[in-house]
Amino acid sequence: LCNCSIVGSASAAECNGTTGQCPCLEGYVGLRCESCAEGFYPDPRSQRCHPCGCSPAGSTSARCDDSGKCQCKVGVTGLTCDQCSDGYYWFNNTTCEPCQCNNHSKTCNSLTGFCLHCQENTKGNHCELCKEGFYSTTHPAHTCHHCPCSTVASTGTCRIQLGETIPTCDKCKTGYTGRNCNQCDNGYYNSDSICVRCECNGNVDPARSPSVCKPESGECIGCLYHTAGFHCEECEDGYVRDPGGTNCTKKEATLGPDTREFTTTTPNASKATSFSTAVINSTLSPTTIQTLFPISSSDNSTSAFADVSWTQFNIIILTVIIILVVLLMGFVGAVYMYREYQNRKLNAPFWTIELKEDNISFSSYHDSIPNADVSGLLEDDGNEVAPNGQLTLTTPMHNYKA
Repeated sequence: LCNCSIVGSASAAECNGTTGQCPCLEGYVGLRCESCAEGFYPDPRSQRCHPCGCSPAGSTSARCDDSGKCQCKVGVTGLTCDQCSDGYYWFNNTTCEPCQCNNHSKTCNSLTGFCLHCQENTKGNHCELCKEGFYSTTHPAHTCHHCPCSTVASTGTCRIQLGETIPTCDKCKTGYTGRNCNQCDNGYYNSDSICVRCECNGNVDPARSPSVCKPESGECIGCLYHTAGFHCEECEDGYVRDPGGTNCTKKEATLGPDTREFTTTTPNASKATSFSTAVINSTLSPTTIQTLFPISSSDNSTSAFADVSWTQFNIIILTVIIILVVLLMGFVGAVYMYREYQNRKLNAPFWTIELKEDNISFSSYHDSIPNADVSGLLEDDGNEVAPNGQLTLTTPMHNYKA
């Protein structure tokens, strides 16, 4: 009997009369067609042989094991070796190539090769770019570092310019400047690490002074139009707001209720020039006083006004008073000392004579007087011994006896 396989042979009852070989169907081999041919594997449930279907590009051969698994090349996976393993992608449908992700990812799309899940702040098809707010360095290559740019003062992005080694912020916001946008621009000042616009009420000229206020405090610099104050909000001394409250105008001299008429005459003028002088009273502004100075000349020049600060005026008056008092006290003291000296010189006795057994001693009452002359007191010719044994000192004016 032929005994051919009813599954693998074309006819179970017919076989070669000499060898006994049964006629096998495609995918079956063996004397009775009971085994699967190369490139086929048996199905455990149906006991039939199925083709392996191994990919010619991804497998090493057309064979597969009893489970239908083909023998795949490196980087290839799948039952029929038709897929790329993690970290590989299909290149020209011939083989799987490693993903090109610059060591920032281990996976990529198996068909396109685009990297997936880029790490270390990178992005791009091959993780070759840095995310927003990071910049790439060359040492080590393709390493992304955080930009030193605040999102408050700039866009937060930066880059390294050609020939430089440190990054520069791409664009600073209004009011900020510098490589890292960490400085206040002209017309702004630092207020708690935030650049705030200078408030000078339009009374400064940016063209004359680019920095219109101090960058550390905000105090305005170079107030114009006769203004003053921290924000150029006040008028200078001698100026007041006009009725509209916008401009500072020169304060006019105010005449009091009482005026005097004075007449002055120049040496070469035959006609006297008269003018009125305003009497300044305490009701004027404490900041300034207006003093009218007359000026007379042969060419009829006009009079001029001089503005004097109230404080300066008081200081001048006080200084003059103090100088006068000191001079007066010095003069009185000098007169007193001179008179005392004359009185003591004329009225006090000059000499005191003391007689003892063996000698005569005398002392000066005014030894401190440098001009005292003692030469005439003890001259031999002027001294006589009286009959009673007394010594007589004779001077042109007085006789002193002891």
